Amino acid sequence: MTTDQPIRDVALAWAMATRAPDFADWEGFAAWLEADASHAAAYDAVQYALEEADAVLAALPEPEPVAANDNPPGWLAGRRGWLGGAIAASLAVALTSVLWLAPGGEKLYRTAPGETQLIALDDGSTVELAGGSTLALEGPRAARLEGGQALFTIRHDAADPFVLNAGGERLVDAGTVFDVRLAGETLDVAVAEGAVIVDPHGEGIRLDPGERAVRAGGRFRLAEIDSEAVGEWRRGRISFEAASLAEIAAELTRATGTRFTSTDTATRLSGSIALDAVRADPQALGPLLAVRVTRAGDGWMIAAK
Repeated sequence: MTTDQPIRDVALAWAMATRAPDFADWEGFAAWLEADASHAAAYDAVQYALEEADAVLAALPEPEPVAANDNPPGWLAGRRGWLGGAIAASLAVALTSVLWLAPGGEKLYRTAPGETQLIALDDGSTVELAGGSTLALEGPRAARLEGGQALFTIRHDAADPFVLNAGGERLVDAGTVFDVRLAGETLDVAVAEGAVIVDPHGEGIRLDPGERAVRAGGRFRLAEIDSEAVGEWRRGRISFEAASLAEIAAELTRATGTRFTSTDTATRLSGSIALDAVRADPQALGPLLAVRVTRAGDGWMIAAK
């Protein structure tokens, strides 16, 4: 049992309670969510697992009718909903166990769009996970970024270096504060302190403070970056360079939790956006980027003028 088990148990209890039509304790539920960032992450993962369990149950065949039954009429129908919920909860326990503690001891962290999470490692190192990101801890000095963005502040140990796998690349720290963003096939690594060796058994690119490597189209491009700008998303700002409107929309969704979309992959822009202004008024993007921002269902569409 891991230290997260009590949180998972409470998250599952809230998830089952909020499914009830007569649930009324929304204030208590909100207070629990706001008490700790890990609560929201736990609840989201449990809800995901419950949805997976619902899909499993929906695919099961209807039970055969029983010829002889001493129970009163409607007994089974009246309990099908309860049984379904109980089975879904049992499946959710199994599924969330996979989410948090995978075979081999991996520990998985997942943030919702607009959410961040600080992960403290046993050796004093920290990982700050940006919104819409997934990170697996493979051991005390190893991790895998499956998608999204994270800022790593790593205590250096020459005898036992911290190793991060991201997008098929192996990154090894040398006493480092570094930021990694993985979006599809694009991998962006920027260093604020220390050094990172990218793919040490292949190209062996060394990145020092103020240096950045961006992999696009299967090749790395090196560039300079202000060390103060590394991990700037923690301070409510994102920057982009020659990014398409579709890419900018995806990054804004991940960073703010507000849904932005764009079908424009040709128009490319460079710039920097303060996220608080966008959260307060998504249409503020219009004058900032010289684009059109219009309502699209429960989100916003970005298009070139």
